[in-house]
Amino acid sequence: MKRSKKEIGKKVGTPPGTLIYTGDKREEFEITAIDYNASGYRKIKVKDIDECASFKDPSTVTWIDVVGLHRVDAVEKIGKIYNLHPLVLEDILNIHQRSKIEYFEDYIFIVLKMLNYDDKSHEIESEQVSMVLGDSFVFTFRERKLDIFDPIRERIENDKGAIRKRGADYLLHALIDIIVDHYYIILEKLGEEIEGLESEVITNPSQDTVQAIHKFKSNLINMRRSAWPLREVLSQLSKGDSHLITEALIYFRDVYDHTIQAIDTVEMFRDMTSSLLDIYLSSISNKTNEIMKVLTIIATIFIPLTLIAGIYGMNFKYMPELEWRYGYPMVLIAMLVIGIGMVVYFKRKKWM
Repeated sequence: MKRSKKEIGKKVGTPPGTLIYTGDKREEFEITAIDYNASGYRKIKVKDIDECASFKDPSTVTWIDVVGLHRVDAVEKIGKIYNLHPLVLEDILNIHQRSKIEYFEDYIFIVLKMLNYDDKSHEIESEQVSMVLGDSFVFTFRERKLDIFDPIRERIENDKGAIRKRGADYLLHALIDIIVDHYYIILEKLGEEIEGLESEVITNPSQDTVQAIHKFKSNLINMRRSAWPLREVLSQLSKGDSHLITEALIYFRDVYDHTIQAIDTVEMFRDMTSSLLDIYLSSISNKTNEIMKVLTIIATIFIPLTLIAGIYGMNFKYMPELEWRYGYPMVLIAMLVIGIGMVVYFKRKKWM
């Protein structure tokens, strides 16, 4: 995070369109091109960026996946080949963008957040995915190589469904749809986590419980920050304001509905988290009250016993019971009877 802020600071004072990578993940650079239509399919590992210029055949749909944004020179060269605006390239390299959509004459530029749940740390990791939709191509720009898009590649390779028979806008829908579907996987894990927190808050609340609740709340904030702007993006796509969105218009509306459902679930979890904090405070308060109740009962029982012990602890010479042979055992018996009597009285009153 410190490194990211340092990289962002380099952009201060630079002209618009200056290409500076603001992330800190510098994995292996890789470009994969998938070119297909209803009758054929080919997958190519692009070694020379100039090869991207050969995928401009309008009779096929081309998906070019770029992994490794630290190669600023490569991203700039791809932008020149496909006439992408410098401001678009700047936004691709600035990984702290809010999800958004921008329309240009020949293409649509989209930024959204892809989420991943770390089972070890129980934290949600966010990664920016930039997409460019053209007449017959889709670009995806990512920092890391994750397997979230593998089902799409399998559908294209094995000709499953209608993806090979439709245009680039349908491919864009499939990519966004699988990202939104991944939101549901994370929400399912968060649902299991909040059930465990509910049980822990009621049965055994502790300081660790509070930390777990705050981490859970942080995850919800991260997810809400990703899902809400995505709803605006899908709302724009589902309106059909661009000539590039034709066949997949109704499918974008379906993904929009899924996003709304995910947002509703996040809001429900936020309400439940607030309730968990209230339940935790009530549980701690009740636990403290129980402790104080026990201590009060014990102190109340010993008040008369202490009084008797205090009276006979005085060193006066003329106390009639001091010379009595059975004085000591009788005082002990009296103290025992008083103590038992008070316990019986408290139980009848249901104070203990």
